[in-house]
Amino acid sequence: MTATDSADADRTAAPPGYSPRLYNADLAPATERKWGAFSIFNVWTSDVHSLYGYFLAASLFLVAGNTFKFLIGIGVGSLIIYWLMTLIGKAGVKTGVPYPVLARASFGTFGANVPALVRAVVATFWYGAQTSAAAGAIVAFLVRYDGPKHLHETSRLFDHSGLEVLCYLGVWAAQLLIISKGMETVRRFQDFAGPAVWVMMLILAIALSVKAGTLSFSVDMPSGDLAALAKSATGLDVSPGSFAAIAAIAATWVTYFAALFLNFGDFARFTPDTKALKKGNLWGLPVNLVLFSLVAAITTAAASKVYGEVILEPAEISAKFDSAFLVLLAALTFAVATLGINVVANFVSPAFDFANVAPKHVTFRRGGLIAAVIALLLYPLHPWDNAPSFVNAIGSTMGPIFGVIVVDYYLIRKTQLNVPALYEEDGEFRFQGGWNVRAFAAGVVGAVFSSILPVYGPSGYGAALGPYSWFIGVAVAGVLYFAFSGGKSPHTARTAATEATVA
Repeated sequence: MTATDSADADRTAAPPGYSPRLYNADLAPATERKWGAFSIFNVWTSDVHSLYGYFLAASLFLVAGNTFKFLIGIGVGSLIIYWLMTLIGKAGVKTGVPYPVLARASFGTFGANVPALVRAVVATFWYGAQTSAAAGAIVAFLVRYDGPKHLHETSRLFDHSGLEVLCYLGVWAAQLLIISKGMETVRRFQDFAGPAVWVMMLILAIALSVKAGTLSFSVDMPSGDLAALAKSATGLDVSPGSFAAIAAIAATWVTYFAALFLNFGDFARFTPDTKALKKGNLWGLPVNLVLFSLVAAITTAAASKVYGEVILEPAEISAKFDSAFLVLLAALTFAVATLGINVVANFVSPAFDFANVAPKHVTFRRGGLIAAVIALLLYPLHPWDNAPSFVNAIGSTMGPIFGVIVVDYYLIRKTQLNVPALYEEDGEFRFQGGWNVRAFAAGVVGAVFSSILPVYGPSGYGAALGPYSWFIGVAVAGVLYFAFSGGKSPHTARTAATEATVA
């Protein structure tokens, strides 16, 4: 046995009374809490300041029609995001447990593996998508030179050019090196990555505005053409600038964060108190999100005037610069940005989620390695080419899970949770053999409204309510779970019934 194997074995050893099928040291309540407000702030800079984050913001800018209406929609959405993230974050601070362990309280000790794996699938998908995007930014720089350009144009492997494959492998390996060091290294890296991207975004906006000769706050395009472009980029069939468009922008912006609504507790549990959590969330969410979106809007508008076309990909914009230095700086920054979001949003979650399935055999590091390997195996298939549709579909599916967990923790248990019982096979959260049928029933019905009807239901339903599918899923599943539970904790109800029988 190697030293690493021995260390992993020590981390999987369960304390007396805890089941080895439910416990390892990575899943245990957090004891070291070094994530202050700045680190929480940078969770959000790392998560949002990515190529896909920019692409979504730029696309929604087209839906708004101009910067003012765009900021209204983004502002409303960002305030909702702040409130929801703080809501789930408080649970992480108080209990100290990661998302899949918190889910045991509502879905059951073993039933929690289902919502955990749903989140892991999303993270693994995005892990590959973001890695591919970062590799693309590097390729955009390298093809300026004859050698790499020749390799790019003459070699093919797995439906990609040889240069694309090499860049993907390079970014993939760099991420693995960072995440193999554990959560503290994750914190240090994202404290660097988030601000670095801000600097590059400002350089892009300033350089393009100078080149355009003015600050631009809209895209000069006939309304019909703008509506068609907005629909192709976002799937939203609304008239740009209308009230429906602003509402759809806010809803889509909220849904973009659907995955982290579930597992933000993975980070919040390392903060010392709710004061640090709220401060980090305030600056990282409504303030940072609005400013980032403003920069994306100005950059998109300026680029449309400079190049005579609407370009939604920041790497494609930077690749047009005359200065090789600026293109290199942009490529490296976008690569760092992708490393940041992958480490924060797409590694930490599956690392805990896969560990939750088999704690005795899978540690945090092994769980992350599983996610990385799956992302590597998916690369030849590049399923992320249709990322917007995937985000809407899976994001809506995660709404019902969020609704059940939040209703269980806040309305039914009123934030009073027996944390040790989360690691006991025959404890309070056993329900029906480790599965809470009520939670799954509520979640399935919620998923029908949030994920199935928008796609397979009446055409009017999808067109009118599609952008709000996540909210509908949260509401339907939450209300049903509360009703199925009678507004009381199942454990409390069983205890009351037992006491009545004894009396």
